[in-house]
Amino acid sequence: MLDESQHEKPGRIVFIATPIGNLGDITLRSIEALKEADWIACEDTRRSSKLLHRLEIKKPLMSFHEHNERQRGQHLLDEVLAGKVIACLTDAGMPGISDPGYRLVQACLEQEVPFEILPGPSAVLMALLGSGLPTDSFYFGGFLPHKKGKRLSELEAATERSCTSVYFESPHRIVVSLEMIKGLAQEHPVCVARELTKKFESWYRGSVSSVIEQLGSGKVKGEITLMVAGKTKVKKQRREQREPQ
Repeated sequence: MLDESQHEKPGRIVFIATPIGNLGDITLRSIEALKEADWIACEDTRRSSKLLHRLEIKKPLMSFHEHNERQRGQHLLDEVLAGKVIACLTDAGMPGISDPGYRLVQACLEQEVPFEILPGPSAVLMALLGSGLPTDSFYFGGFLPHKKGKRLSELEAATERSCTSVYFESPHRIVVSLEMIKGLAQEHPVCVARELTKKFESWYRGSVSSVIEQLGSGKVKGEITLMVAGKTKVKKQRREQREPQ
């Protein structure tokens, strides 16, 4: 429940992390914020409507996505300055992380408009932990580049880093990306996480060659997160393999 001091807060924008698959992962704070909001800005009003229906929350919705973020952002700021509370949602996960929201945060800071961020589900952190690769430091590269040349350069950089690299990738390109890594180092450790928190959640771990075999020759479906081990991890594994048992 919100306490009295929270009810007295002035207009503001609330960036809310939403479930990446399982709607049961919404937090209590997020539910209260959605109930309090005057407007809800959504990346896709149809997808957000499913979550709000599940929560039995009825609020006015407005679209807020990459194509109208600049134009609509100022309108949202004006609403806040008029005393309104705006909840900002993306389709899944934290707004602004490979999704709309970053520019709006910048605008809030520039114009001194109040905002707050509510934590919640994260495909990046869930996939990183489940990969079994080192988590003490990591690099998040967002979506891998579409163009093959840039994608190869990025994956080569991932195999040379000293930390684990995390990327989002299209299911139509994941095998091609893995083949690129295999061309660089066929035994390099990777992990592919598919459909996190959903009914058909799947994990594929091991050398890049073995993960390609695990995925098989069929069509890969669903949302994909790719983890690539850092160079330090590979050196450690090779050293352990050389040491007498």
